[in-house]
Amino acid sequence: MQTATIKFERFQHAAEDDCQQRIVAAKAKLGKKLVILGHHYQQEGVYRHADFTGDSLKLSRHAAATDAEYIVFLGVHFMAEVADILSRPEQISILPDLSAGCSMADMANLAKVERSRRELSKLLDFDKTITPLTYINSAADLKAFCGEHGGIVCTSTNAPKMLEWAFAQREKVLFFPDQNLGRWSGYKMGIPLEQMPVWDPDQPMGGLTEEQIKNAKILLWKGHCAVHQMFREQNIINFREQHPEGLVISHPESPFEVCLNSDYVGSTEFILKTVNEAPSGTRWLVGTELNLVNRLAEKMKPEGKHVQFMSHVVCECSTMARIDPQHLAWTLENLAEGHVVNQIKVADDEAELARLALQRMLDAS
Repeated sequence: MQTATIKFERFQHAAEDDCQQRIVAAKAKLGKKLVILGHHYQQEGVYRHADFTGDSLKLSRHAAATDAEYIVFLGVHFMAEVADILSRPEQISILPDLSAGCSMADMANLAKVERSRRELSKLLDFDKTITPLTYINSAADLKAFCGEHGGIVCTSTNAPKMLEWAFAQREKVLFFPDQNLGRWSGYKMGIPLEQMPVWDPDQPMGGLTEEQIKNAKILLWKGHCAVHQMFREQNIINFREQHPEGLVISHPESPFEVCLNSDYVGSTEFILKTVNEAPSGTRWLVGTELNLVNRLAEKMKPEGKHVQFMSHVVCECSTMARIDPQHLAWTLENLAEGHVVNQIKVADDEAELARLALQRMLDAS
């Protein structure tokens, strides 16, 4: 007889040590039926259980290549959506806590993007003039929008290359949801800042004049990552005054002035690789999420490298932190008993269009 689904209330106040033991036991019971994906920004209490760690796209592609029936994503909602889109039909994508979202992804929703398209169409032929380009940190329906309207998806690594692809299709780009990544990527391509105005979807015509829109190469959606937005140029100035020999590395979701004054700018994978391969004794100021920086700092200590978090303010991604040992233990014990909880399933028609935009990115890469 099949048992009933285990309620989360039984785990809500469980001690972490107990949860850790239950995670290990359930994971062993599930064996090869399970793969756990851990994004770099996850807290250590769950990150340690990941079979694969990395950036969201890399993790989803890893999972799709496994024989696992269950894909448990230690990340946020859009990441589990990508895992579902890219995985095989028989694989099930799961997010241990459905409240684990992304504030930046939420800054661009389909209703606002569709309204922006209608407004821009009053001035330009959208589907002949503008290529929509969404950062992978966005909802599946926005990836589907890009698939339907000849657009593409980008990552923090390949954004400049995807912009090149976009410009080869049409003369302008609508880049969402992160203005900072779009601005830095455009700047690296030599596009003047005045040709990259911010499009505010809550203002008529994005708060721009007809001339600004016609002169624009990239319309930057008014969105940002709350964590990276907290980094400041002054953080870098203070660091260089104290450590003239020090090096600064930042994620391109950081403000333009931070990227401009950094020695290196790149994705989380790039940050980890660069610091890992640096000579011993080097000192680093790192502008990205706190869990990653703390983990990197501990790893570098034996090599005599000093890794320092950029901000004096604690900048943990609060939505990433929602996935805790209690939620992971609850999820895995249910799976071990044959119950799927918190499945993330993208509608077939939406998944098909989103997959089209993602495949364009993979082909262009």
